Amino acid sequence: MWRASGCARRLSARSIDGGCRARQGHGGENWQRCSASQILPRDQFSTWVAEAPHWRRISQRQTTTDRERGVEMLRSHTCGELRAAHVGQEVTLVGWIDTVRDHGGLRFIDLRDRYGRTQVTLSPDSIDVNSLESLRSEQVLQVVGRVEARPDGMKNPRLETGEIELIGTTASILGDCPPLPFDFSRGDQVNDELRFQYRFLDMRRAEVQKRFQLRSDLQHEIRNYLHQLRFIDLETPMLTKSTPEGARDFLVPSRLNPGELYALPQSPQIFKQLFMVAGFDRYMQIVRCFRDEDLRADRQPEFTQLDLEMACVEEDDVIEVLEGLMVHVVRALTGEEVETPFRRICYEDAQLRYSSDAPDLRSDLEIFELSDLALEMGFKVFSGAVEAGGAVRAIRVPGGGEWSRKEIESLEAIVKNQGAGGLAWMKRSDQGLA
Repeated sequence: MWRASGCARRLSARSIDGGCRARQGHGGENWQRCSASQILPRDQFSTWVAEAPHWRRISQRQTTTDRERGVEMLRSHTCGELRAAHVGQEVTLVGWIDTVRDHGGLRFIDLRDRYGRTQVTLSPDSIDVNSLESLRSEQVLQVVGRVEARPDGMKNPRLETGEIELIGTTASILGDCPPLPFDFSRGDQVNDELRFQYRFLDMRRAEVQKRFQLRSDLQHEIRNYLHQLRFIDLETPMLTKSTPEGARDFLVPSRLNPGELYALPQSPQIFKQLFMVAGFDRYMQIVRCFRDEDLRADRQPEFTQLDLEMACVEEDDVIEVLEGLMVHVVRALTGEEVETPFRRICYEDAQLRYSSDAPDLRSDLEIFELSDLALEMGFKVFSGAVEAGGAVRAIRVPGGGEWSRKEIESLEAIVKNQGAGGLAWMKRSDQGLA
């Protein structure tokens, strides 16, 4: 099956009893077969659909043709693409109505898609009066018009398209929109349950789309960097046999083998080892993993990880690759430079100083050894522990010396909630320990 797709419609032809048929597209376009008995190669399909008499389009909706691509499109440009160089051109835009401003019969519309916004001017001559009066946010609008330069003093430097506007000659509403369940401008202040109930609306917001774009750019840069180092991007199966891992498996029943179960992978560990044995000495994959375990701050049932494996290397070689990767990614996505080599801490020091094998080095709450001070204090609980071969360690809290006793003791409930028996504390000042 070959498929030609546009912005809001899809045409597909498939072999049925030696012939072809068509189906309704996403935008309400109906395509009908007159006569056809052939399935064409991919490079001929677009031309065949657009030009051959085997197909005819049944629609009153105006479309434009992108001749460079040879495919009928509902738009010629995106809403973030037009610049001063396009002035005088006739273009077609399709997007969501972001805002509508009424100026004495004229409507000034900010038309939006994921690429940006363009100001569109509509009059009763370009769209029927009823439709003009009914324009509101989040309707899908198609506008054909001429690109004009904005007058001096009316240019918007905050928009990449701020030097131009589109004067609409014809316009049509492709998709209506009922009253919105929440105000887009309030953004993250909206109740989370309401946002996720209408997730398709929430994902139209610019700040949400930026997060998805950042994730996409991140993966792109990771692959680019590792491909330059001769890593090969290989996929591993999602339906596998249950293997001993650190958590419980998610299980999927097999329809073809009643009573048998597939397991979703907790990691691609076994499969990447097969790649190593097969001679793929540098393997990478941005892979989805599944673990049936309780939620934690840094864990959820499904997650995506960068998975790497290298052969014929030492520990420092692996660290060097990862340092270089992080430097490249930060530079590509933010323009910032990261100093290398990264600070290295052995496992024992990480546990003694941060009580974690993955510490946040931005934190000032480092653990210090206080055994010598404990002996001087004469506090039997502490001095006895040291005399028995143990140690006394404490967290230094910058500025904590100014806290009152009540403020310090209020932390005891928090400590006990984390499993500790209590909270011991001391203050050190110019006058000594207290």
